[in-house]
Amino acid sequence: MSTSAEHVSDAPATTDEPQLKRVLGPKLLLLFIVGDILGAGVYAVTGTMAGTVGGLVWLPFLLAFVVATMTAFSYLELVTQYPQAAGAALYTHKAFGIHFVTFLVAFAVVCSGITSAATSANVLAQNFFGGLEINGWLAMPGQGVITLVALAFMLLLAVINLRGVGESVKFNVVLTLVEMAALCIVIGVGFLAMAQGNSNVGEVFVFTDYQDKGLFLAVTAATSIAFFAMVGFEDSVNMVEETQNPERIFPRTMLTGLGIAVIFYMLVAISVVTVLSPTELEGIREAEGAALLEVVHKGSPDFPIDRIFPFLAVFAVANTALINMLMASRLIYGMARQGVLPRQLGKVLPVRCTPWAGIAFSTILALGLIVYVTSDPESNIVANLSGTTAFLLLCVFTVVNVACVVLRRKRDVHRKVFFTSPGPLPIVAALLCAFLAGPWVGRDVVQYQIAGGLMAIGVVLWLITWLINRKTNTEVGDPTAIDG
Repeated sequence: MSTSAEHVSDAPATTDEPQLKRVLGPKLLLLFIVGDILGAGVYAVTGTMAGTVGGLVWLPFLLAFVVATMTAFSYLELVTQYPQAAGAALYTHKAFGIHFVTFLVAFAVVCSGITSAATSANVLAQNFFGGLEINGWLAMPGQGVITLVALAFMLLLAVINLRGVGESVKFNVVLTLVEMAALCIVIGVGFLAMAQGNSNVGEVFVFTDYQDKGLFLAVTAATSIAFFAMVGFEDSVNMVEETQNPERIFPRTMLTGLGIAVIFYMLVAISVVTVLSPTELEGIREAEGAALLEVVHKGSPDFPIDRIFPFLAVFAVANTALINMLMASRLIYGMARQGVLPRQLGKVLPVRCTPWAGIAFSTILALGLIVYVTSDPESNIVANLSGTTAFLLLCVFTVVNVACVVLRRKRDVHRKVFFTSPGPLPIVAALLCAFLAGPWVGRDVVQYQIAGGLMAIGVVLWLITWLINRKTNTEVGDPTAIDG
């Protein structure tokens, strides 16, 4: 998840402001999309999925890809009709015109960024200490120390954010290559094991009902988990105003990016299954984001690559977290500037021109989340945080798919159509997203509590702002102008 904000100014927006430079061609846009999807997701959820369905861990990735692609079709229809930044909030406002509904969608996107960053912080800490342990430098500490490192990392992100780190396309290219290299190592280890006859190839098609759910419910539950790894493609719509000829290149590029990501994920899943035994698959459910590290460690005993891999994973996961927090802080800033949230949250550092209040607010929420989920020693920290992210985005995707159907009816018949989602596909996608967001997939109740608590904070702030605006006769700005 990310934002197209390059610079934040304390001056109100005017029609005389310069336009964003269209620097993204098809290749750079493709790398941005692939880099946005690849990252913390596959490190965070593969172990939990394998501990749910066993050798069929590749199937939930495939099903999540199908649902994500259906939703991507809706995004593509909308972004080619409305080539402006703001994404889901813009489409919601265009379709329904209800400011509060638009706010809920926008704040849900903010919360998904915060929960995703909190997930990344915990995964990073796990891989960091895993790397130290493999190299013989330090034994794996207890959860308390891991939590402290995750909290310290979130504070470090806030400092970096305050210094004005924005998106850099060239930097994103480097990070994407690092992420792909790390996953290629996992895939290479798996195929090396198969070539040497040291693998469990037959397990790829074996379903193991670790939780007595049955095939359908287990695969459904794993698919809802896998969705966390497939998100990110929707962030590219925030780059639309910086993309050359977006109406023409967006459809093919986004779908290609999704295809590349799912191929990586399925090959990684196959590698996990072929290297680890069924007993180890059940055990890595509690590995808290260290499943791929275990694969590399076991599958390459004669090579030192397992000593390097954890730190490549840390690098990739850290990038995901930084982008998430950049996005969240800029969206909070934008909503505050438009009078949708308290205007104090729109404060900007005078020299750095960074939204310090939005950064502080999003960081406090992330720190609180990490403390909350780690306070219960019996909870699966990474699973609950990643599951909350997936739940929030599934709700957003449901609304976007419905908005696609509504806006079809409002479309100007004389306006050129660049892309249309096939027939009733948006309706099917909306139903599938809503289904995967439901309690029947076995989602832990704590995930609904986290999502509900975060959204309640947003609603309270919105209500306070609304009362203040009403009392002072302050006009609220366009709620879709929230891209910072």
